[in-house]
Amino acid sequence: MNHDYICPVEATLEIVGGKYKPLILWHLSGKTLRFGQLQKLLSSATPKMLTKQLRELENDGLIARKVYPVVPPKVEYSLTPLGTSFIPILSSICDWGNNYLKANNICPNCSMTKQK
Repeated sequence: MNHDYICPVEATLEIVGGKYKPLILWHLSGKTLRFGQLQKLLSSATPKMLTKQLRELENDGLIARKVYPVVPPKVEYSLTPLGTSFIPILSSICDWGNNYLKANNICPNCSMTKQK
């Protein structure tokens, strides 16, 4: 993250902005998942893009990555307290989006609404 920001909205959007970051955070809410599980939930994400977004979230302190010393390697992802603190905001964004889609006669169809 560029630490030259003085705008909190701009900083927040840089940290959690991205096509898959909000979905990653949503799916990790209250659980620990492996890369393959996240990939199944976010099937449109390429492995390269999913890895990139996971690394960015880890570098920004929103998720924790735990590597187990086994063959093949086992890696698990979970939310940090900072990541968990974003879930109520993400839930509000989801509610706003659902209301917007409903007002425009669009049926939501994504991994966030299927688990809600």
